[in-house]
Amino acid sequence: MNAIFNLPTPVNEPVLNYKPGSQERKLVEKELQRQLDEDLEIPLIIGGKTVKTGNIGKIVCPHDHGKVLATYHKAGEKEVKMAIDTALKAKEQWAQMHWSDRAAIFLKAAELITTKYRYILNAATMLNQSKSIHQAEIDATAELADFYRFNAYFLQEIYKDQPMYNAPGAWNRLEFRPLEGFIFAITPFNFVSIAGNLPTAPALTGNVVLWKPASSVVYSNYYLMLLFKEAGLPDGVINFVPGSGAQVGNPVLDDENLAGIHFTGSTGTFNYMWKKIGNNIAKYKTFPRIVGETGGKDFIFVHKSASTTEVAVAAVRGSFEYQGQKCSAASRMYVPKSSWGEIKDKIQTMAKDIKMGDPLDFKNFMNAVIDENAFDSITEYIDYAAKADKAEIICGGKYDKKKGYYIDPTVIVTTDPHFKTIEEEIFGPVLTVYVYEDDKYEETLKLCDSTSPYGLTGAIFSKDRFAVQTAYAALRNSAGNFYINDKPTGAVVGQQPFGGARGSGTNDKAGSALNLQKWISHRTIKETFCPARDYKYPFMK
Repeated sequence: MNAIFNLPTPVNEPVLNYKPGSQERKLVEKELQRQLDEDLEIPLIIGGKTVKTGNIGKIVCPHDHGKVLATYHKAGEKEVKMAIDTALKAKEQWAQMHWSDRAAIFLKAAELITTKYRYILNAATMLNQSKSIHQAEIDATAELADFYRFNAYFLQEIYKDQPMYNAPGAWNRLEFRPLEGFIFAITPFNFVSIAGNLPTAPALTGNVVLWKPASSVVYSNYYLMLLFKEAGLPDGVINFVPGSGAQVGNPVLDDENLAGIHFTGSTGTFNYMWKKIGNNIAKYKTFPRIVGETGGKDFIFVHKSASTTEVAVAAVRGSFEYQGQKCSAASRMYVPKSSWGEIKDKIQTMAKDIKMGDPLDFKNFMNAVIDENAFDSITEYIDYAAKADKAEIICGGKYDKKKGYYIDPTVIVTTDPHFKTIEEEIFGPVLTVYVYEDDKYEETLKLCDSTSPYGLTGAIFSKDRFAVQTAYAALRNSAGNFYINDKPTGAVVGQQPFGGARGSGTNDKAGSALNLQKWISHRTIKETFCPARDYKYPFMK
């Protein structure tokens, strides 16, 4: 299973700028119009065949919920069973395929993403997830292509790892097998790159997959299935089964052949699946691998030595890009009293300047949140803060869902370090600030560490290296991705492997070899060339 060739170390895909008049802007605008004019019906895809159940859902534009992008068919227990059987039939041939052939499929997919599919995926992401072209380009093109190129390289490096020593007359080696059974990939609404990575990372290592996309983004995720087909992925390796969590998830979790879960979503859903797997553990043929990236209450911590401009920019970008709907988005900030006046003024000035609206207007920095459920949940927090004695909304606080699910960038200041909006995950464009006394830096670091049940991302801003080191140590378990003088968002494949612990997941680091290792079952092989011919040892003579 060693490499038969050497893949060069990948480089990250450049992000195009889409400036007015540029060729890439003209091409994505043309594709946006084509998709808006299209009447798309999305089936299940099981074993490469389209399956229509008649149980229909609708996909709308979040920024214009009167515009139906597509209808899609939902899977039930019958289709789930069909998908499992199909995947298991495809498994043997796929697992036996040399890793370099599997890698070639996803390397081709990366080339298609950055050429033919660049504008298809970007346009679908803009329309379906209400992302600006900049956010779509980072997500659906650059990061997704990076996943496929770097994962292939990481797998090559994993397979090079063999026992260091062979005793005389023997040969020791490692075989890298896929898991026995199938993998269930459950992907979130917010990133096409995550949707494209969760089913393919296990597939690259030889596993077969059932993929349940988030119901609100079946549209953009369907284009990934078309991409996989064009890249040469054999039928049945990845099976596309959109539907409700209960209708799809429960029969999957009850199947004896479940070998693993690759999940990004809410902590509550992950807890439910983990518990159900535990209750079913005796029926499985193997112990399922459970990999999950879940919630976050990500922070920016400011020392008195920090640049107030740098902090304000990080707060605005980190909290409000893609409407705060990133697992890594900054949602709480701790600021020393001596700096707060300047930081507050700069945040308010920037927030007032932010343009929000349809992603087809490239001047908009913000767009709509994903759906009505998200809108209602986020605005409940804003209304709570507006009525609370211990909080003040210093910018934003307004919202409207008549045409699209729009929420203004909102900053709340609280005098209570355990205020609801500084502790609970909101997943929207809401930042809560707690102002601390300058001489209580270390005390407030402890507060930051203990306030949230999560441990995903966080940042320290300081020009004082002693202060940085103090925060580095105090917040060691507070964030799986820790940033020094940068916003806590924007992890890049191959540069910052992503994931957190505590209530934020299993910290298996997507975008690194660490994640791929979860989908491999190792077999140690010892071959003795001249076996012993006498049971007696020398000491017995």
